[in-house]
Amino acid sequence: MSIRVEGLYYTYNPGTPFERAALEDVNLDIHDGEFIGIIGETGSGKSTLIQHFNGLLKPTRGRVLVDAVDIWQRDVRLKDIRQKVGLVFQYPEHQLFEETVFADVAFGPRNLGLDEDEISRRVRRAIEMVGLDFEAVRDRSPFELSGGEMRRAAIAGVLAMEPSVLVLDEPVSGLDPRGRDELLREMETLHREFEYTVVLVSHSMEDVARLAKRLVVMHEGRVVADGPVREVFCMTDLLRDTGLGVPQVTELMHELARRGKQVRTDMLTVEEAKAELLRLLRSEGRVR
Repeated sequence: MSIRVEGLYYTYNPGTPFERAALEDVNLDIHDGEFIGIIGETGSGKSTLIQHFNGLLKPTRGRVLVDAVDIWQRDVRLKDIRQKVGLVFQYPEHQLFEETVFADVAFGPRNLGLDEDEISRRVRRAIEMVGLDFEAVRDRSPFELSGGEMRRAAIAGVLAMEPSVLVLDEPVSGLDPRGRDELLREMETLHREFEYTVVLVSHSMEDVARLAKRLVVMHEGRVVADGPVREVFCMTDLLRDTGLGVPQVTELMHELARRGKQVRTDMLTVEEAKAELLRLLRSEGRVR
């Protein structure tokens, strides 16, 4: 499934003293099977943009197409679009409300009018997809789970709708390191093993460097960079000008290069940096 954004503008509170342009001439293509990171400082328009992907917001000007269909055409049912494009907001566990995990995850499928066998199949599959033990959590209150488990249960509720695209807005915000690592692994699994198209909005340069293959940078409501992750993270001046940075290991490699060390500066992960540093030390005869 593909999403295309064409000449998108969005203005909050138009015609009032509080009018504010949030998006200006945004053009973006998201292709089937991609894992895209969207980054930008607070107020850059990231969250406003992704709320257009499934029609939660209507463009002030411009178009949003899902599988080449303008989602705001009269004959298009936004309910169908929202099943295809699943959106997970920050702190989705705040939307948990049922007495059991099963009932909460089943809420969306049940509203589709599906039979109980199909609902049970979807709920089990979704819970297992986010790395939870179905039998262990199905009858528990979602409020008895740990913070990370609650977050995953809430995401399972979106997956139970069986979308083709999963859009996540700061999904690991507020989690402890263990819960954060577990959820990031599950996102990687959803993309790699279940072939979801994933759009990840994040403030963490390390997270997008680890997971995304393509990076979109937003600044003041516009897309200012769009390309492979390594290429974008080489645009250090642009990233600093937009209030961002690069992953810490990338910054380390740049600092070593500034000090005259012959190292690659496009390292994105600790593992890559470790291998490059070992290569440097061997070249200098410090290790064998």
